[in-house]
Amino acid sequence: MKLIPSLRAGLTSAWEALKKPSGLALAGLVFGVLFSIALSAVPAAAAPAAPPACDANHLTVCTPNNGDTAWMMTSMALVLMMTVPGLGLFYGGMVRKKNVVDTVMTSFAITCLVTVIFAVLTYSLAFTPGSPFIGGTTRVFLQGILSDVSNNTGNPNGLAPTIPEDVYMAFQMTFAIITPALIAGAFAERMKFSAMLVFIGLWAIFVYAPVAHWVWGSDGFLSSGNSAAKFHVLDFAGGTVVHVNSGVAGLVCALFLGKRHDTGPAHNVVLTMIGASLLWVGWFGFNAGSAVAANMQAGMAMTVTQIATAVAGLTWMFVEWAHRGKPTVVGICSGAVAGLVAITPASGFVGPAGSIWIGIAVGIFCYFTVTFVKGWLGYDDALDCFGVHACGGALGAILTGVFAISQYGGTAGLIEGNPGQVVNQLIGVGIVVAYDAIVTAIILFLVKMTIGLRVTPEVERDGLDLALHGEVVQ
Repeated sequence: MKLIPSLRAGLTSAWEALKKPSGLALAGLVFGVLFSIALSAVPAAAAPAAPPACDANHLTVCTPNNGDTAWMMTSMALVLMMTVPGLGLFYGGMVRKKNVVDTVMTSFAITCLVTVIFAVLTYSLAFTPGSPFIGGTTRVFLQGILSDVSNNTGNPNGLAPTIPEDVYMAFQMTFAIITPALIAGAFAERMKFSAMLVFIGLWAIFVYAPVAHWVWGSDGFLSSGNSAAKFHVLDFAGGTVVHVNSGVAGLVCALFLGKRHDTGPAHNVVLTMIGASLLWVGWFGFNAGSAVAANMQAGMAMTVTQIATAVAGLTWMFVEWAHRGKPTVVGICSGAVAGLVAITPASGFVGPAGSIWIGIAVGIFCYFTVTFVKGWLGYDDALDCFGVHACGGALGAILTGVFAISQYGGTAGLIEGNPGQVVNQLIGVGIVVAYDAIVTAIILFLVKMTIGLRVTPEVERDGLDLALHGEVVQ
């Protein structure tokens, strides 16, 4: 207890010393004050200069726009959902039960196969500068595509200047995936799985990549963004590149393979409805995402996509109801998909009024091609790949030239006094159809001569699921 008085006395002495500072303490205080004043007078070190925002003039090092990047990452996921599970379920519900496994397996396997091919080769061939007919090799194996993540800087593709190039690559990869997957609707229930893999791999390289470069590449000879292009074809999200391309290839496949030995009704229309619904939702990433930015054009593309799809679904339903006496689930779903197809090339260029007319036109036209033309010409397009995608895509591409509004997409169409745009659209569709048909036929011929295209009659009779995959749906 004697420590307490001693401690109190020590503290009192220390306080008295502070109240009467010695010369040394006072000098230290004065020095500290002067040092602080001197530091405040020294200008702060300049922060490292931030890279410029990404735009068309700063494509070496730049800071990506976070909003655009977030939207494009979302769009990539939405478009991937269109193939797996969307297209797999849509097609899987329309085949017979004994071929469901092969149908969904085809969509899944194509997703894996084209992902690898696109990363290794076809992204570079389609989306880097090269010539008017094919891109370069600067991004083979995705060399040079990595951004400086630690410093938030990127090296964007000139086609998508406000987002990192790896995000743009991944978004375009999903387009490259779904396009050949759509072809499977034409050859469903009769092509060998091994032949399918070889055919799709070659088609992705020799058909999809060149056509994508022609229409979307910075120096493509059909690109609306290339001032030196011979023909400026408007294709916002893939009317020619995706739908005409896949649909024509599907028709050639159907002709090469011949008719199925027996056919039957859709085994599960609920799966088809779910698949169509996933396609509808995913299509917003497909069309609105093709603005490659979270901007007003993306908003309009989203709006007209919703309107045209609904109009086309209703149109098909009413036409079928009048013709056959009953509206069907497969019918309204097919009409909605036809609407999605037709508005795809137009979505960034037309307004709501144009989307209504496009929806009505494609609902009537594709019902006609699927119901009558296929029977008249005698080809077996199992799930109407040609009737919906080629015919709907071609109609949508041509009507883009009619209803394009300069206020929305920067280019006037026929209704604004520019009939030449319709001519450009017709030429673009014609070139894609001719090239696609010829090269697809060559690829199919080579596959047929080497490993064969079609399963045996016994396998087709018993179902592809058990024979090719060892699995069945119970």
